[in-house]
Amino acid sequence: MIYPFEFMLHRAFFLFLIFHLPLIGLSQDKKVVFIILDGIPASELESVSTPNLDEIAKIGGYTRAFTGGEKGGESETPTISAVGYNSLLTGTWANKHNVWDNDIASPNYTYWSIFRLMREARPKSKLAIYSTWEDNRTKLLGEGMAETGNLKLDVVFDAFEKDTVSFPHDFDKEYIKKIDGLVSYEAAYSIKTHAPDLSWVYLEFTDAVGHRYGKSPQLTSAIKLADEQVGRIWEAIKFREEKFEEEWLIWITTDHGRKAPEFKEHGGQSDSEREIWMVTNAQNLNNRFNSRDASMVDILPSLIDFLEIPVPEIQRKNWDGSTLLNK
Repeated sequence: MIYPFEFMLHRAFFLFLIFHLPLIGLSQDKKVVFIILDGIPASELESVSTPNLDEIAKIGGYTRAFTGGEKGGESETPTISAVGYNSLLTGTWANKHNVWDNDIASPNYTYWSIFRLMREARPKSKLAIYSTWEDNRTKLLGEGMAETGNLKLDVVFDAFEKDTVSFPHDFDKEYIKKIDGLVSYEAAYSIKTHAPDLSWVYLEFTDAVGHRYGKSPQLTSAIKLADEQVGRIWEAIKFREEKFEEEWLIWITTDHGRKAPEFKEHGGQSDSEREIWMVTNAQNLNNRFNSRDASMVDILPSLIDFLEIPVPEIQRKNWDGSTLLNK
């Protein structure tokens, strides 16, 4: 027997379901994957068949962009790998984040990475990294350091470059190719099954090939392989969106260009070394993205806007970039 008070409770719950279930059904978890494909010149990317990147760009967009800060100005930033990664991670140029080369000797953690911003805003969020290079986590993100608020990631898949038994190092760096394959498969599997809220995927082989061969059939093949690896991750994202009604943003870029015409080296301020590119499935891209005025430091504000997380004003006002998404 249901007594009057219990009846009222049941009735109230029933009315709640009637009026709120449609809203619950429409709500979506927002999740982000950003991918860095190391050292691919925009002109080379555009000359190669990349069906997976093309499919993503068709949904959202593709643009050429720049890195390296203000040429000749205070923010001029070397076009070097770790330097570029940290400009993406913090939304600032090297004069602020203080990473000037791949040694990563003394990062300035005052400028929070996107992982710390996410952790501070949503402490229960699941953070993931899938990387060919351990320093991305231990030095750039500063995992476990007091200076980064003892940041801890939930999913870690990296450091295989140190396993010389499973991946013996060779002159042509085929071991990097194998590690990239492993990283891409694990990232796809992890995203499909565990769906971290924020994931960084880093793949290195294209840069290794660029240094060894420059503009060449070998670089073309490496770019095609990178596209296949992105495709695995993209398929996992589409699976999550279809089966779980989640909303995913994928943002793919490179960390630097290469010195023309050979496309072997990088680090300087030539136009070809400063030129990067971006591919994303975001559909609300603004005019700055489409006019090719975007830069590496614009990616962090864009990811933050998509995630809709609060950012301390002291952090936001020190960003060197601004969002590439329409509000």
